[in-house]
Amino acid sequence: MSFGGFPPSALRLYEDLAADNDRKAWHGHLRDRYERDVRAPMEELAAELDEEFGEVAGAGGVKVLGPVRDTRMSHDKSPYKTYQGAYLDLLPCLGLWVHLDRHGLYASGRYYPYAGAEVARYRAAVEDEDGGAALAAVAARLEGQGFTLGGNRLASRPRGVPADHPRLALLRHRTIDAGRRFGPGDGLHTARAGELVRETWRLVGPLLDWVAARGLTPRPRERGGDEPS
Repeated sequence: MSFGGFPPSALRLYEDLAADNDRKAWHGHLRDRYERDVRAPMEELAAELDEEFGEVAGAGGVKVLGPVRDTRMSHDKSPYKTYQGAYLDLLPCLGLWVHLDRHGLYASGRYYPYAGAEVARYRAAVEDEDGGAALAAVAARLEGQGFTLGGNRLASRPRGVPADHPRLALLRHRTIDAGRRFGPGDGLHTARAGELVRETWRLVGPLLDWVAARGLTPRPRERGGDEPS
């Protein structure tokens, strides 16, 4: 079947799950609704996205996440996710994302380095006059297209960076998530939702290209390590 949007009941499911996130409720009345109203349309959307974007990433394809949370390292032991996500990895720690939650749909491009060495290379690229200016131009264009530039950021500034640095906001990032959010009024319940995700993934391409062109994704044997401040 082709993707025709997420029904209003999909958002209501996540409202109910936020209020009653336990196994008894899930197996009693939430799981069937999840499979029908959330999982099935997300898989249809993923299949359509894969047709356009899957070849870019080779054989990996768009992956749809399961509903169960990994609580092993979390103080929050609620067993089920309050969103339904799907993603496409283009390179390690670089890719495209979409999720549905009780507020609507969110689509983005993400750069999420783990190791301190990767973050240091990213900041060196931002410090570089040409590379930093190129990223600033990409970020400004995305914000003008309705994107929010989020991610994990320092509250102040990296060590040694002056307070008046022209690209301080970009240097604060440890990770970058550039995305747009769409509510029910944007066509969430129709096939237009898929068009909005595809448009978002196309528009965020220059940001991901900037990262890839500078070799900022993980290198062999370069996982872990101290994070720079």
